[in-house]
Amino acid sequence: MSKRAPIRTADAIAARVRACARLRTAWIERLWSEGQTSPDQGLAIPPGEVRRILTEPRAETERYRSFLREAEPARLAKAAAAADHVLQVNEFWVSIGQSFNLTGNEKELLALCVAVELDPRLGRVLAYLADDTRATQPTAAAAAALFGWRDGLPAGMTGLLRWRLARPANGEPVLHAASAWQVDEAVVLSVKEERWADPSLDGSARFFAAETANSLPCLYRDVLVRMIAELAPGILANGEWDIDAVVAGPDGSGRETLAAQFAATIGSRLLSVRTPLAQCASPATAEGKIDGLIRAARLARATGSVLYWRDAETVGAPEWMELKLLGCRSLRGAETVHASATHRYALQPLSTAQRLAVWAQCSNDQPPAIVRTQRLTPMEVRLAAQSASENAVHRALRRAVQSYSDLMQSLPCPYTWDDLVVSPSLRRVLKDFEAQVLLRWEVYEEWGFGRLTHLGQGISALFGGPSGTGKTMAAQVLARSLGLELYRVDLAGVVNKYIGETEKHLRDVFDACERSGGLLFFDEADALFGSRMQVKDSHDRFANIEIDYLLQRVEQFDGIAILATNRKNDLDAAFLRRLRFVVDFLNPDKRERRILWEKSLPAFAPGGETITEDIDFAALAEEMELNGAQIKAIALGAAFLARNEGARIGMEHIEIAAQREYAKQGQLLRAPLGKAGVL
Repeated sequence: MSKRAPIRTADAIAARVRACARLRTAWIERLWSEGQTSPDQGLAIPPGEVRRILTEPRAETERYRSFLREAEPARLAKAAAAADHVLQVNEFWVSIGQSFNLTGNEKELLALCVAVELDPRLGRVLAYLADDTRATQPTAAAAAALFGWRDGLPAGMTGLLRWRLARPANGEPVLHAASAWQVDEAVVLSVKEERWADPSLDGSARFFAAETANSLPCLYRDVLVRMIAELAPGILANGEWDIDAVVAGPDGSGRETLAAQFAATIGSRLLSVRTPLAQCASPATAEGKIDGLIRAARLARATGSVLYWRDAETVGAPEWMELKLLGCRSLRGAETVHASATHRYALQPLSTAQRLAVWAQCSNDQPPAIVRTQRLTPMEVRLAAQSASENAVHRALRRAVQSYSDLMQSLPCPYTWDDLVVSPSLRRVLKDFEAQVLLRWEVYEEWGFGRLTHLGQGISALFGGPSGTGKTMAAQVLARSLGLELYRVDLAGVVNKYIGETEKHLRDVFDACERSGGLLFFDEADALFGSRMQVKDSHDRFANIEIDYLLQRVEQFDGIAILATNRKNDLDAAFLRRLRFVVDFLNPDKRERRILWEKSLPAFAPGGETITEDIDFAALAEEMELNGAQIKAIALGAAFLARNEGARIGMEHIEIAAQREYAKQGQLLRAPLGKAGVL
């Protein structure tokens, strides 16, 4: 004998309402026959009805009990009780009541609302039973009469209202027995599908199975252990908790995976919701935000999931307080730790070993250098593995600074080490700087020297020297060699006359650079990092506050920074102490000047055409004590002069261009090149 299929929830609800309605109809017909109710649906009120209404309630109740002892009413009552039993043992209907802590009366009012929504014709039945053609919508009074509530009308429907499963229609603020109720469309759809469903959350909510979470490497095991110890005991017997927990870290750091692994340890799956899109109804209003949050929390409760809010910083404190009152098991994901949270879990950057472990899970190939040298997030490591190119990772890293384009600009890096003309000792220092950037995580982590950098693990250098000596070019060469984006800080955008704004801009710049992994370049750094002054007025005091903030932030910086200045002596001594390298760029000597001239005036164009005459590079280097920028300017000017004449670049073109360059400095080239000195 085959097993009987379980009755669907929608059918069980309809059967329950119809069975009770048949019994109630029989009673109304009895009252009609005795002239104790209105046969014309309330258009007239007969005396018999008035006498019945004014009858002692106990007598009315006893009369109804006598009615139920008759054969036909007894049969109808038995059928109603059987339908009630079927509904009360229905697995999905039971889960709704348990998930939202609904009372028996709340479940019956909700069932009535669902039944009328599924079959609008039942509205006419309600009007018939209420003896009023206008009463076609579910009310608490209709449910009390239909289902025979022994305790009368309840004072409120806390569970239904709290979870917004149903609410008074037309936005009525006060609950009356005769208030019409409207069921939420998600409840009706869920009853139809035998599982909780809310189309308004499509595209913003996704489930993270425990099996999936456990299959991923646990990158933050110490944090997970602490979460289990601190959060698991807070889960109450009814599944609620009074906890506000925040998991903080940059996008792609694994916040969601960690939350899913925590959910798996307590036997749940994770429901991850993108917070802005969860604001379904009228998202521009506070009510709309709360409605979206409650819908997501409702889905989590109905499915027994732990709720994880992505981008939680987009929702304000009032909305979170409303959510906290629901007691939903939830975790917030944000970029920064919220001071208001009862439990805070900050995710630290991955170690080199952890980054390599993520790479090994995604690819069998050898990891590119960027995986070792930069503190990539797990998402960025996976992106590099999937794209088989570092370009995709660089594009992802650039997004961290896109919103700060008014504070920092990306500089091109066309130069290589061969293009940089400096003294051997200076080149050696620059190479040491490069090596420290490449090897810092191996030294910090594998050799344990991170214990000596407890404030910050960044590497910063000061490039000091006259203008035109190659400070910016050296920064470009280093950035290209290291495979880093180079961002120059726009001092005009950073410095602000309003108190506190400069510090805020600097914080944004440093934070964005740390997230992007780029090389931060401060040109004319003395404008920001100057010496502290004696306080004579409030402006001096706040200027010193800015410098103090800079000193502290540089010391705590975890990124790569280069500061350039042509006034090193104007910098605060305390600031110089916090730098890893202080590099002096000097004007080039004769040997270096000759190399600069030769590189600036090549014999052949890229197409192979000869573009220069015989040039006396030794004389140029000997007679003009210029820096690299001036030599390049003269070479460029000579090239335009020669091109305009349709000739090759010769000494005469160089001489004219040099005279103009000296004129910029208020000097004169007093004799032809190769014959006398220069003033």
